[in-house]
Amino acid sequence: MVGVNFFGDFDLASLAIWSFWLFFALLVYYLQTENMREGYPLENEDGGPAVNQGPFPLPSQKTFKLPHGRGEVTVPDYKKEARDVALARTAVNDGFPHAPTGNPMLDGVGPASWAPRRDIPELDGHGHAKVVPMSVASAFFVSAGRDPRGLPVIANDMKTVGTVTEMWVDVAEHMVRYLEVDLASGGKCLVPMTMAIIKKHAVVVQSISSAAFASVPQTKSMTEISMLEEEKICAYFAGGTMYCADAKPKLF
Repeated sequence: MVGVNFFGDFDLASLAIWSFWLFFALLVYYLQTENMREGYPLENEDGGPAVNQGPFPLPSQKTFKLPHGRGEVTVPDYKKEARDVALARTAVNDGFPHAPTGNPMLDGVGPASWAPRRDIPELDGHGHAKVVPMSVASAFFVSAGRDPRGLPVIANDMKTVGTVTEMWVDVAEHMVRYLEVDLASGGKCLVPMTMAIIKKHAVVVQSISSAAFASVPQTKSMTEISMLEEEKICAYFAGGTMYCADAKPKLF
């Protein structure tokens, strides 16, 4: 009989458990290498290749077709980032912090770092721009809470820098992403909603000073914002929590 002659001295339980561990190890290897398609090979802060690339090898190149006619992307592409990082070593050995050599909030270093995303708007599932002014997304309106439009904007040095004139909404997520501000010094800028505190009589931005508002990264269009522009704007305000932290007001 097959069950007696062939499997009589064979441990099926051992086969099952070792097969599971082999499958699990292969799964971990596959997921880890797939996770290394972007962001590898690793680089030091100054752009040079890192010595320790990790125990797993890079996966072979794979080409993805992007939706809505946006072409193709191949990863990993082995391309070095085009911009020069404005950082200088503070020690010869790796592992020591690097010091900014210019304006860190504009250069995109430290807490103001940004990723070089594509300079085109992010799209929703229907191929339309995902983040647009509320005046363009006519179906949206303020149904609860304070409408910040018309309120003055106060920086972290307690100076008024402008007035909120518009809200930019994420059409797909149904939430406000940016406040559009008419600056008293001239021009406009977008403030990430997460960095704004809406009070009864004003909108407070605690991360940057009034002088820093003049250098907020701009958008090419006043009806669309690209993924790269979003990166730079959000990084600028986030970086201000460190680089413009010399005049924090006591608001609460």
